Amino acid sequence: MKNATLALGAALVLAVAGCSSDSDSDSGTTEATGTAAAGSTDTGSAPTSCPTASAKDDAKPQWTLKGATGEMEMVAATQNEAPKITVQAPFSVDQTVVETLVEGDGPVVAETASVTVCYVGVNGRNGEEFDSAYQSGTPVDFPLNGVIPGFSKAIAGQKVGSKVGVAMTSADGYAQGQPSAGIEPGDTLIFEIGILAAS
Repeated sequence: MKNATLALGAALVLAVAGCSSDSDSDSGTTEATGTAAAGSTDTGSAPTSCPTASAKDDAKPQWTLKGATGEMEMVAATQNEAPKITVQAPFSVDQTVVETLVEGDGPVVAETASVTVCYVGVNGRNGEEFDSAYQSGTPVDFPLNGVIPGFSKAIAGQKVGSKVGVAMTSADGYAQGQPSAGIEPGDTLIFEIGILAAS
């Protein structure tokens, strides 16, 4: 079941790169840089799996974002624990917002790179997780020019080893919805992404 979920997720992220509106592609993106989490262990060789243990209940969020509606908090993954995203639903944003939760020390990811990542996706409308590589523990590989625009905006320009959060508009995600994942037209999507490698 976990492998089926991961396969669905990889297909979701890759499937609709062409479904968004070009009019919202760059002008609506805001990038903000946070500070590395205390105790972060993101140096050395790239991990080959995604952590599967739940985040601690008392983990302090690295990012809190008040949306056009609702609010969300995000705790980045650690070496041993998956991320945690808490949503006061319905949560929505008027423009895509990218936040560096933990800055890596690897090379900068090019817009045309192929990447290996761990990620989790949450629907802002209902606060429900719809996909997670952390659930299976298996990273996903894909080219940035073959994914939904919000995913590419979140990763390109970041350093390998970074943990990144993104709250994306429907236009940068699935403007027409994605029924197989419970995503409706207009839904804001939230992702935490751990960038393991890029080439």
